[in-house]
Amino acid sequence: MTIRHLKIFIAVAENGKMSLAAKKLYLTQPTVSQAIRELEEHYETRLFDRLSRRLYITEPGQHLLKMAKAAVHSFDELERQMQSETKTEHFRIGVTVTIGSCMLPALLSDFQRLRPQVDTFSFIGNTQAVEDKLLRSDLDVGIVEGVVKSPDLISLPLVEDYLVLACGAGHPFACRSTFSPSDLEGLDFVMRENGSGTRALFESYLRENQISIRRRIEAPFPEAMKHAILFNSCLAVISVRLIEEEIRKGTIHMLQDPENIWDRTFKLVYHKDKFISESIQLLRELLSQYQKPEIPIPIRSY
Repeated sequence: MTIRHLKIFIAVAENGKMSLAAKKLYLTQPTVSQAIRELEEHYETRLFDRLSRRLYITEPGQHLLKMAKAAVHSFDELERQMQSETKTEHFRIGVTVTIGSCMLPALLSDFQRLRPQVDTFSFIGNTQAVEDKLLRSDLDVGIVEGVVKSPDLISLPLVEDYLVLACGAGHPFACRSTFSPSDLEGLDFVMRENGSGTRALFESYLRENQISIRRRIEAPFPEAMKHAILFNSCLAVISVRLIEEEIRKGTIHMLQDPENIWDRTFKLVYHKDKFISESIQLLRELLSQYQKPEIPIPIRSY
């Protein structure tokens, strides 16, 4: 049985005649009669007594009428809410921890200024977490710095970035201007968690140069990494965007990778079957406006 059958049944019960119900529903009387007959055959009971060209609802009919009204009301409410829902665009953005810390607030502000009618939601995790959510359709689009592995995802490099070797002002490396891979052998590091694009890039560098370090602290958040640099004498490989303020203040010293192997891009990622909405297009345009970060110049006091 369908909602249409129930609506016809309710109209007949309330009007007492099939002709009146047909007129109210803009249907033919045979159509209404057939719907009532199908209901009675389906439930194997009489829903109406036919007396003197009028219909009188039976006890089973009364029982069905009560439940039919509740079912139709629930269906109409579902229709109303879903129609209202589809008038509001919901845009789900997933970003990595680095991007969430240094770019997301300004990016969302610009996006919401240009498309205030869109209801946005943001998820912050590592590259692997964002990729998994895109594949499950829990997100519409992602912005990541790591390598996306699934062939079902399209990855568009849009924003230039680079990693640096960071240390506290009191670390022996603070007096250096450069380093070689072998200089890192056996030193203490704070590292991102597994699944992080930053960690994957640095670990690839270590493997290629056959370097072994001591992973003293594993931290999923930039602030925790900064604390390990400042207070635990750890080195870190981290996006320059995340420590610009500390570099200018002189509390953190940075060394650039002399071979530029740590240069990378932030990528816009979405499923290959995803409809490219105006929101996705706008996000791409906004990301394209971001420039490669300049080397922060420390503020010197005299």
